[in-house]
Amino acid sequence: MTSSIVLRYLRNDLRRNRGVAIALLVVMMLSAFLMASGAMVLERVSGSVDRMFATAKPPHFLQMHQGDFDEGALESFAAEHPEIDAWLIEEMIGFDGQAIGWQRPATGETGDLSESLIDNLFVTQNDDFDFLLETGGDGVPRPRDGEVYVPVAYELQFGIEVGDRLTVRTSGGSEGQAEQFEVVGFVRDAQMASSMSSATRFLVSDQDFERLSSGGGGTPEIIVEYRLSDTAQLSDFQQAYESDEALPKNGQAVTEVMIRLINVFSGGLTAIAFMFASLMLIAIALLNVRFVIRSTLEDEIHEIGAMRAIGLPTRTISGLYLSRYGVMALVACAAGGILAMFAVPLLTRDIQTNFAAAPTTWVSYAAPILALAVLFGLIVGICANVLRAVRRVDVVGALIHGSTVSERVTVGRARRSARRAARRVGKREHNRPSALTGVSSGKLGLRLAWLDLRAERRQWLLVPAVFFIASVLLILPTNLLTTFESPRFVTYMGAPESDLRIDVQFSTADDETGGSNSAGEARQRLLTKLESDPRIGEVVSYAGMLFEARGEEGWEALRVEVGDYSDSTLEFAQGQPPADGEIALSLLNAEEFGVVPGDTLTVRQDGEEQEARVSGVYQDITSGGYTAKMQGNVDQETIAAQAQRWVVYASLANAEDNGDDAAVVIAREYDALEPAASVIPMRHYVQQTLAYITDALRGVAVVTLAIAIGAAALIATLFLRLQVSKDRQKMGVLSALGFSLREIAAQLQLKALLTVAAGVLLGTLFAATAGEALVGSILGPSMGIARLSFIPNPWIVYLAYPLLLIGAGTVGTLILTRRLRRADRSEWLR
Repeated sequence: MTSSIVLRYLRNDLRRNRGVAIALLVVMMLSAFLMASGAMVLERVSGSVDRMFATAKPPHFLQMHQGDFDEGALESFAAEHPEIDAWLIEEMIGFDGQAIGWQRPATGETGDLSESLIDNLFVTQNDDFDFLLETGGDGVPRPRDGEVYVPVAYELQFGIEVGDRLTVRTSGGSEGQAEQFEVVGFVRDAQMASSMSSATRFLVSDQDFERLSSGGGGTPEIIVEYRLSDTAQLSDFQQAYESDEALPKNGQAVTEVMIRLINVFSGGLTAIAFMFASLMLIAIALLNVRFVIRSTLEDEIHEIGAMRAIGLPTRTISGLYLSRYGVMALVACAAGGILAMFAVPLLTRDIQTNFAAAPTTWVSYAAPILALAVLFGLIVGICANVLRAVRRVDVVGALIHGSTVSERVTVGRARRSARRAARRVGKREHNRPSALTGVSSGKLGLRLAWLDLRAERRQWLLVPAVFFIASVLLILPTNLLTTFESPRFVTYMGAPESDLRIDVQFSTADDETGGSNSAGEARQRLLTKLESDPRIGEVVSYAGMLFEARGEEGWEALRVEVGDYSDSTLEFAQGQPPADGEIALSLLNAEEFGVVPGDTLTVRQDGEEQEARVSGVYQDITSGGYTAKMQGNVDQETIAAQAQRWVVYASLANAEDNGDDAAVVIAREYDALEPAASVIPMRHYVQQTLAYITDALRGVAVVTLAIAIGAAALIATLFLRLQVSKDRQKMGVLSALGFSLREIAAQLQLKALLTVAAGVLLGTLFAATAGEALVGSILGPSMGIARLSFIPNPWIVYLAYPLLLIGAGTVGTLILTRRLRRADRSEWLR
């Protein structure tokens, strides 16, 4: 067969079935666009993180610490471990966001960073590794005195510009001394780029850092950082560090693997969601391609029989039809890929701003091409599988009976159908009347539609299948978004439900008043104020303490919050809250130590060992997911003396009346009253911690909403158009029997409405039940979540979305049936 014949056939077929071809092409193109976009975004995110890591050289292992430490012990440890390639102690000074303001001299605009709830750490540039990088390239900036480089995240969040003046209030109070800086640029931070990081770093000169440290009002902190000559030894190295009691450990320990995972996850969630949406659309496209091919073979069976009769081999005939869908798939993949090339820079703009401009390599081209090739192969493979029916076409049956099977098979089917009909008639004569007996004339059309739907249920299964997939595609991203945005999500962050979170840690004031006791005094002052405040309801506090637990390879650091958990709202995936002598572990810690509720874990503090029964396992995505809870009286002198930090949770007395605004006002008031504490509205804490994730999910939810509604309406119209074409003779018979066009159209509308509603209902139920397990299996292992329970907005996902999908299917049906009423009925029986 020459290419000219194929092209002529394709051209004529497109003219004759333009609507069907366009509908299929659009669905395929959307699938290709999402698949290529997901692959390209994932490659760009990975490339951005890799490039930033290659230049910034973040540590392979780091230990954050607040309080005094023995530098000699660190030097001895480094000398004993030859696998250390380089190490350093980075000194930092942290200030609350309310103490940092900015001013734009050109316009007089002012503002502060009080809306940021993470720690603001001022540092100097390192000499060997862990560099802060300029946003305009890979340069390692070194500010002069009076200059500051601001985190790029604050450039986006607060609109800070180069040339603005940054003011830092020292000495703790609003009337204290203020240090002035000029913003000369912005920096990327490989270690603290993600919003899931609890801190961010500002870059100043050595002299300015000394002025900030000596000015008071800040919180000193260090990071002990190590780079190893062989990262395969990282696990053993971390074990050795944590088992050395002389080394500083009052803070979170983090590995390069955790840093990379958090960065890639927060940026790559868009890619994962897009590829999931693409798979859903591919399923819709393949279902429709299968249906269209079968309908085409039935409609053109006489032409196929004629080609078989003149001697054309089945491979040639199949190739003729396969070329049609192969060309459509090729055009769709090419168009989808081109659209993805324009969309990906917009989708990755924030990623490349926060991390780095990803280099263009052969993988940049191979990733989308491979994704599109897989999609093209799936479509062509399904088409080729369906077109095998051409081999079974009998020439006589095709030309005489218009059937895809032989005359013998046709006659056999007819005889079996006749026998089944006779048995049904016999049963009705003896047992029950006809299905149409007693039906009033006004309901006869509806009854016929129902009987027709039952008889042709295999063909009509396509519609509920498509709307089932569309419902899942629509609801899952929205459910995940509302879950992450809900105030109740704090139970996934190792915290009880509350309105305020107060952190009291070591500060510069501790040096003057006796170490960590001053943190306990600040906590006690806060409790006294909170308990006498009529706006505050329940208040509970927990002491952050450092224990060690015995694991398979020895003693490991274990950070524990000690307090009263008897009435805690913290949710447990397994077991229950700890009682006296018990401990509850986060999911990742339970996996780390290989224990389940009921097992015993050996812990020690200051050399004193004790056996603690594991009471339960809870979900936590903070502190790397490695936390623990123990029952204890925080007012005991021993606990108060050993506590390295305090966490206080407070609920508003009339939360329903006061709302979130009241929590913000109270948080700012207490934050100003007690400089040693960081007071945060819990809703804002969750929002800022998960900002990158929720921003990505919000964009995905909007995209999938448009695609799911559009694809569902398009496919419903396509299916009904093909169904009407197949049922012309049946509608002609109904018309000859006296049914009006309005009644015939009503039958079609009823069948469409029933199948659409069934698909939407099943899809909604699946998304609300099995959808949780599906999403949890993808996100859970990387976030420390064992069981993800959606916190949906029922008005949106269980009312608005189903109505939108049913409305989309109904609108497509109405458009098609309106054309049906203008059809020439005389042609239906020809």
